Amino acid sequence: MSARGLVRGLAFLASLVAIGFLIQAMQLDSFLDKAWIDTEIRGRGLTGELLLVGIGAVFVAVGLPRQIISFLAGYGFGLAEGLAIALAATTIGCVITFFYARFMGRDLVARKFPGKIRRIDAFLADNPFTMTLLIRFLPAGSNLLTNLAAGVSSVSAVAFIAGSAFGYIPQTAIFALVGSGISVDPVWRIGLSIVLFLASGVLGIHLYRKYRHGKSLNGEAVAESH
Repeated sequence: MSARGLVRGLAFLASLVAIGFLIQAMQLDSFLDKAWIDTEIRGRGLTGELLLVGIGAVFVAVGLPRQIISFLAGYGFGLAEGLAIALAATTIGCVITFFYARFMGRDLVARKFPGKIRRIDAFLADNPFTMTLLIRFLPAGSNLLTNLAAGVSSVSAVAFIAGSAFGYIPQTAIFALVGSGISVDPVWRIGLSIVLFLASGVLGIHLYRKYRHGKSLNGEAVAESH
């Protein structure tokens, strides 16, 4: 590894630690709530929408739950507009994390964990768009770790980001629907959201097992790990 690569790698690790401390110190996970939407976002038109997209993107990029942004966007703007705003914020957050890992941490991680990087590459290599789409459909997993892992791999940025954007839609729509139903018809909206969440999770698992062809990120078949 070159001196430049080492410096970037160390800066990458240090920045991850710093971000963790910053999140804890500022309590960012409790900063965004319905009261904030009511006072800072609603009634401000395009400015409010762009503010939510920007703050939501940073929120997602540092690893905080994207579902919160979807819920708040649905609460503030309704299902359709909330879905669009939350999807934009989540996708931009994905882009930030992906390229942050690719430019800052790729050399260090590839040197320290070559086997893991090869497994990630093998998992996504055949059809990165489809495999990314399937990963996003799954109800479990870390959005932050997925973005970081893809960033340090050799997967195509366009395929990964496009697959992520489309794969985010089901859960984003579900939580935007929940948020939009807090004030209007909450029972049926939340009930429908639960049904859709379970359906999307089952579909994601089914498609994942169908198309992964025995590959997994840990080197073993996923079905064998349960």
